[in-house]
Amino acid sequence: MSVTVAVFGIVIALAAALRSTWSPCGQSMLSQITPVGEAGRNQRYRRTASWFIIGALTGGLTIGGAAAAFAVVVGTVDMSHQAAIAIGAACAFVTAVVDTRVLGFGPPFIRRQVNEDWLSRYRPWVYGGGFGWQIGTGLVTYVMTAAVPLVVVFAALTAQPWAALTVGVVFGLARGLAVLLSAPLRSQNDLYTFHRRFTRAGEPVRRAVIGVQLVVATLGAWMVARPFVASSLTAAAVALVVRTQAQRSRDQERAEMPATAAR
Repeated sequence: MSVTVAVFGIVIALAAALRSTWSPCGQSMLSQITPVGEAGRNQRYRRTASWFIIGALTGGLTIGGAAAAFAVVVGTVDMSHQAAIAIGAACAFVTAVVDTRVLGFGPPFIRRQVNEDWLSRYRPWVYGGGFGWQIGTGLVTYVMTAAVPLVVVFAALTAQPWAALTVGVVFGLARGLAVLLSAPLRSQNDLYTFHRRFTRAGEPVRRAVIGVQLVVATLGAWMVARPFVASSLTAAAVALVVRTQAQRSRDQERAEMPATAAR
């Protein structure tokens, strides 16, 4: 097994889980599974949040188990660790490109929301664990970044089932622990303030996750590719960052124009 591939997989898993928190499902959980929301349903927040985390961990085991099956297949190919790193780096660059939407398409994919009717129909262990599992798998609700399938790619490239399973568990657990962001909220005003800040942080997090994918791609390239190939990929990554930032600036200018005209 290439330890480097496993480390890259864990890094991508954490980044993908972070970005996924800004999905409609993630935001819904942070507005519904809160001390305020659970009190309104005569339930205990700690209990529901615990079930959510357990469900998300189970979801991570699910996606990790699928990746482990792929890892068994990869193991039979007897792929070198250099080849595994090269494939992972190439895939990381591609997913970063997809996330920037420079090709005219990009996330979100699989636009499926969890069923919020569960909140009023079922007990906390059902809706907490059920929502957690769906979110922890990463691929049955909104997919906010191409880094989510990239998690499976890196997990499979480890060629070791236990390593692939670990990457999946890290992803699911990170997604589940995000529910604890709502733990300090004790009033409606706390909720409003939190979600305003949360929404503002969405775009910086999106760009940061693209950056993580590009760093993994360039590091992998410098580890195993010829200098010309590695330097070319690095230049392409820098160009992508510059283009993304320029597009962001143009979008901000367009958003500010109506307000300027009104004044």
